[in-house]
Amino acid sequence: MAPTARSAPATARNHAVVIGAGVAGLTTARALGDTYERVTVIDRDAFPGVPAPRRGVPQSRQLHVLLARGALALDDLFPGFLDELVAAGATFADTQGDAHWYLDGHRVYRAPSGVISYGASRPLIEHRLRARVAALANVEIVESTEVLGPVTTPDRGRVTGVRVRPRAADTGETTLDADLVVDASGRGSRALTWLTELGRPRPERTRVRADVVYVTRRFRREPHHLDGRSGVALVPFPGLPRGGAIVSEEGGRFAVVLFGLLGEEPPTDHEGMSAYAESLPGPDVAEVLRTAEPLDEPVRMRYPASVRHHYEKLDRPLDGLLVTGDALCTFNPTYGQGMTAAAQQAILLRGLLAEGTHDLPRRFFRAASKVVATPWLLAAGGDLRFPEAEGRRGPVDGLLDRYLTRYRVAASVDPVLGRTFLAVAHMVEPPTRLLSPGHALRVFRGVRRAAGADRPRTPTAGR
Repeated sequence: MAPTARSAPATARNHAVVIGAGVAGLTTARALGDTYERVTVIDRDAFPGVPAPRRGVPQSRQLHVLLARGALALDDLFPGFLDELVAAGATFADTQGDAHWYLDGHRVYRAPSGVISYGASRPLIEHRLRARVAALANVEIVESTEVLGPVTTPDRGRVTGVRVRPRAADTGETTLDADLVVDASGRGSRALTWLTELGRPRPERTRVRADVVYVTRRFRREPHHLDGRSGVALVPFPGLPRGGAIVSEEGGRFAVVLFGLLGEEPPTDHEGMSAYAESLPGPDVAEVLRTAEPLDEPVRMRYPASVRHHYEKLDRPLDGLLVTGDALCTFNPTYGQGMTAAAQQAILLRGLLAEGTHDLPRRFFRAASKVVATPWLLAAGGDLRFPEAEGRRGPVDGLLDRYLTRYRVAASVDPVLGRTFLAVAHMVEPPTRLLSPGHALRVFRGVRRAAGADRPRTPTAGR
């Protein structure tokens, strides 16, 4: 168990403080550890000794999947991490070959793709990351401690530490001095409030509101389920703002999620969940709900909107303070991008620190804006397909959406198109790959093939 906060101010030379010990905070600590003599990670929660949900991560009970790019990033930061995760019970699968994907009601042609994703609960992933970070000689994880606010120079131009207070002890606040403070506290970040209190400008924000509601429940996995496949994903589309997914995870179980957008709300009773699943384009989720043994109770969450804070546009970002993970940009969780984006930002930070700490906030925010641009494009673009979704649309969005609608149809008969779509969704290839001349030709031919075959809404080819 990590130690509690010190009772006296800690003065450090070459010291970095990370607020939050979630995926973003732990990967950030790993990146900082290569440059700073000491790194202190502070979190409000007391950490369980075994993988278990915690209050500070309310989404920890929901289905999670580690996208292919995120898996590679975590293994880069923590060599051997994926082997450890699998040894702890996590599963891995070829995204296209071992699962069914339904896009606009059309099932992607099933074929090996080499795009490998990992199924594990959020508590297991965080538990293994905490163990790796705690093993670093120059990193300390401080639990059950609240960060009250930043400490700055008299001119408020630079952050020089944070004020902290143990949550369980009857003690006052203390000051933890730091050369760098990184806010990785997630959606509940207070960084914007701190900027206002310091008389600093707040960054612009972009917001896309889709009003997502999702419900997760776990079931015992048996060999006959899904014909032995690892999972399924049924993506909502205009006309049917409902979706669902199944992911195999540790403990010989499935995590099953149902979600709805823009007023659609999955129920939490078994009969209601089953009826909701029956309304989806493919039979997979309904079959598991109908035949598998439940292992826990359904858990519901709401997610109003994706939000991106444009720190990169600030003329003078506050020196000594970085913001990362969900505190920087949060995405519709049904796209599964949060952990991947956080790990990518940590790798970016590690590279920038290797070049020096000069002008770090400006350099980081500008580079991080490019890192989050791809997952933002995918998540916001997917939500803005729905006319009811609130958000800014560009002049070419309509044209692009029409092309991608045809692309999804063609991917049901062309495995190359399916592989590229999933590689982009898992952030191992850039979105521009979907628009290459060769793929555009395949889309044209694939749409004609699909129409000529008079394919049903739930395809059977490529099993």
